[in-house]
Amino acid sequence: MSATLPSLPPSSPRVAVYSGTFDPFTLGHDDVVRRAARLFDQLIIAVAAAHHKKTLFPLDMRVAQVQAATKNMAGVKVLPFDGLIMDFCATHNACAVVRGVRNLTDFDYETQMAAMNRKLRPQVETMFLLPDAPLQCISSTLVREISKLGGDVTQMVSPAVAAMLATALRTATGA
Repeated sequence: MSATLPSLPPSSPRVAVYSGTFDPFTLGHDDVVRRAARLFDQLIIAVAAAHHKKTLFPLDMRVAQVQAATKNMAGVKVLPFDGLIMDFCATHNACAVVRGVRNLTDFDYETQMAAMNRKLRPQVETMFLLPDAPLQCISSTLVREISKLGGDVTQMVSPAVAAMLATALRTATGA
């Protein structure tokens, strides 16, 4: 038995949502955004408030990072969000959620989330994208840790994000 995909009227734009905390926005995230933006009429990057995590950057700074990184990408919009991603998708008439998957651990977690999201809103598909191979080892958690320990993160984030990380580190240490 094959499932039928929901169809949209021909004039409706195909909107996808790529959500995350983006703390910070890495080159791996950027790669996923570029790939997804080519596949949809509009890609909304939903920057999560993430009350369950202790983020390095406040929400407004994370939104600003993503906006700066994507300012020249056609069809890409950046918005903050709080709550269920499926509710956000409904509000913005999204037909898909894009998720970056770097490895099997990510895939295991993301398939569980996709199954739950399908229960909440079956008409929204989940699409997994792999970042380019040299970027698959990059995670926001590791970037924060490397930066905190004084390591060079310039091959993992944009120059603007690297500068923000350095400023955050100086502020945290009182230097």
